Amino acid sequence: MAATGARESPRFGSVNVQTVLTQAGIFAGGGGENYATPQELLLKLGNRHGLIAGATGTGKTVTLQVLAEGFSAAGVAVFMADVKGDLAGMCKAGSETGKLQDAFAKRSATIGYELAYKAAPVVFWDMFGEQGHPVRTTITDMGPLLLSRLMDLSEPQEGVLNIAFRIADEEGLALLDLKDLQAMLVWIGQNAADIGLKYGNVSPATVGAIQRQLLVLENQGGIKLFGEPALDLADMMRVGPDGRGQINILAADKLMASPQLYATLLLWILSELFENLPEVGDPDKPKFVFFFDEAHLLFKDAPKALVTKVEQVARLIRSKGVGIYFITQNPADIPDDVLGQLGNRVQHALRAFTAKDQMDLKRAAQNYRPNPRFDTETAIKEVGTGEAVTSFLEAKGAPGMVERTLIRPPESQLGPITPDERKAIIAGSGFGPKYDTLVDRESAFEKLRARADAAAKEAAQAEASAQQQKQADSEFRNARRYDGGGLNTDLWAKPKAAPKPASSSRSDGIAVTFGKSLARQLGSKAGQAIVRGVLGGLFKSR
Repeated sequence: MAATGARESPRFGSVNVQTVLTQAGIFAGGGGENYATPQELLLKLGNRHGLIAGATGTGKTVTLQVLAEGFSAAGVAVFMADVKGDLAGMCKAGSETGKLQDAFAKRSATIGYELAYKAAPVVFWDMFGEQGHPVRTTITDMGPLLLSRLMDLSEPQEGVLNIAFRIADEEGLALLDLKDLQAMLVWIGQNAADIGLKYGNVSPATVGAIQRQLLVLENQGGIKLFGEPALDLADMMRVGPDGRGQINILAADKLMASPQLYATLLLWILSELFENLPEVGDPDKPKFVFFFDEAHLLFKDAPKALVTKVEQVARLIRSKGVGIYFITQNPADIPDDVLGQLGNRVQHALRAFTAKDQMDLKRAAQNYRPNPRFDTETAIKEVGTGEAVTSFLEAKGAPGMVERTLIRPPESQLGPITPDERKAIIAGSGFGPKYDTLVDRESAFEKLRARADAAAKEAAQAEASAQQQKQADSEFRNARRYDGGGLNTDLWAKPKAAPKPASSSRSDGIAVTFGKSLARQLGSKAGQAIVRGVLGGLFKSR
């Protein structure tokens, strides 16, 4: 927050802009007549969420960068996804040379802002582990609801997935990565009949459909998301020795090739913040601010249950000191129940080329508190690049009057960085030893495989024992055809009565007979069925 100097302001009179902004919040730009009125986002209301909207090329990225710098300077940690690769430059100080610098200098002079270039404290993350430290979670932590959304499962398929999670919990089988879930589903398919008696019908065809969706997810690179060490959100919420909050930038240019994977990853981070952070009541500033770029991907074709979950998180997470800011091209991309909770708004230009565009423009204008000096709908259509229609919450939480605002230039570099510069930032973060090496500890896959190996070994031993008994039985029958080593030619002679055993019981005879019968069965198809029964029933116990 480097705004300095005293100037006449229709709203504040003669003020020192630096003092006002230091005490109040984040200087977003100049508004009002001649852009003389400072427009600021109050830190105390930073957790009331917000919206940054506008067509492509109208300046959303600059606004996002400016707000992130402001929160960081106030000691608030920030998370943001770098969809196009141009937010990476925040790790470097801006420069007085470049194609945008003349425009930035002119803009700074217009709003009375003394621009001081400096780098932001950035840490890079990447689900694929290529452009930042790996971001991982476990299957268990993701949960069946988000996984169902990720794989676009039907209601019956989601039901089977819930059964898999329930049985894994009961059996003490940790679901950490995709192969754990795949092994669990294989076991459920093999034991569908027994499982159905307790949890409801489980169709092998449904299990197969989920397995196919897991294969699609794996082909999209989802295998990189699941595993250990899982991301510790505390590592994203650090504040540096200089008092500035850490800015976490997720490399998302490659991730955007799988929009559902991108949206689910960000939604998981939100849900983890919601579930793990304590209540803080009404803080003087947020603990963490989350910028959700390309927000339309979160709600596109989303089931009602998921939209309800997002609405619940947005409503309750602010009491935990977390602010959510959605970035999208059109406010119509956000459901009304969620849009109504976004108090701080920056609306860049909207283009109205079609009848639907005109309806969306009118609807967007209706979401602002009117300003008698101009028509909001016309202003949204006419504002130029770097200019926006803004409405920030006032001290008592009421929406501020809409203003045309010239957004201040960022202090850090706007644009990408070189691969070597990125590597240097990654190496200096200190997170490499903790996250860069994948750990594969014993989990459901290994335990189920051990059970299967034990069952196979037991079956092989049973089969070998059966073969030995069969061989012994055959030799015993053949031996009765011989008499003293020679062939008994008196085949038509009446057989002699066998001597009665001196000390044998009837039960012993039954046991021997049953053993011979079982040995014969193990060599037949019925015996093979028994072996399959051993394999299938082995997993019923812990």
